Amino acid sequence: MYCGNCGADIPAHLRFCTACGAQTDNEETRVATEETRVAVNTPPRPALERADVPAAPRWTPQEATRAVPLRRTADEPEEERVIFTVRPTFLFVGLGYGLAALGAILITVLLAVFVKQLPAYYALPVALLLLLIPAFKHLKRNALKYTLTDSKIEIDEGLFSRRTRNVPLRNIQDVTVAASLTQRVLGFGDLLIDNASELGGSTLMRNIPKPRRHAELILRELRRWH
Repeated sequence: MYCGNCGADIPAHLRFCTACGAQTDNEETRVATEETRVAVNTPPRPALERADVPAAPRWTPQEATRAVPLRRTADEPEEERVIFTVRPTFLFVGLGYGLAALGAILITVLLAVFVKQLPAYYALPVALLLLLIPAFKHLKRNALKYTLTDSKIEIDEGLFSRRTRNVPLRNIQDVTVAASLTQRVLGFGDLLIDNASELGGSTLMRNIPKPRRHAELILRELRRWH
C-alpha cells in the first residue's frame, strides 16, 4: 500500500505514513490494528482450562464420608427387626383394680357404721389390702411378654427369675386364633402356634388383644421362610 500524500510505501499494519506522517484510511490497516489491540488486551487462558468441561466438585471430609456407603463386615452380626411386642390384655387387671377400690370403700363404710368403736383411719388400711390382689395380677402380666422378630418368636416370662424361650419362624407350621364369645366381645383371644421342631408341641399366647391382627403379622413373616 502507498501513501496518498507522498507516494511512499506503507506497511499494512500502520495507520500513518513513515515518510510524511499522513494518516491512512485503509480497511486492511484498521482490521490489522483491531486484531492487534484485541490480542494485547485479552489475557491468556490457562492451558488446562476447558470451557466445555465442568470443574470437578470439591468435597469436604464429612461429605466424602457420607457419600461412601458403609458395608457390613462378615464378623458383624445382623440386627433383627422387631415386628411387634405384646403382653396379655390389661382388661382383667383394670377390672380387678376397680373391684378392689369399690370393695375398699364398702368395707370402710360398713366398719364405720356398724363397728363404731373402730376409728375410720384404722378401717381404711384394712380395706386397702384388697388392692394387693390386682397388684399381684398386674406384676404377673408385666412379667410375660411376646416379641415377634423377622426370624423368631421370643417369649419372656417369670416374676422373680426370668426365662426366655425362642421359637424360630422356620419351625412354625400354623397359627390358630381361638376366642370365646366373651373374648370376641371384649376384643381379645388366644393364639395357638404349632411348632414343627424335633421336640414338637405348641405355644399358646393367652389373652392377646386384637388376636387376628397379630396372627396376620406372624403369618406374613412365615411366608418369608416357607
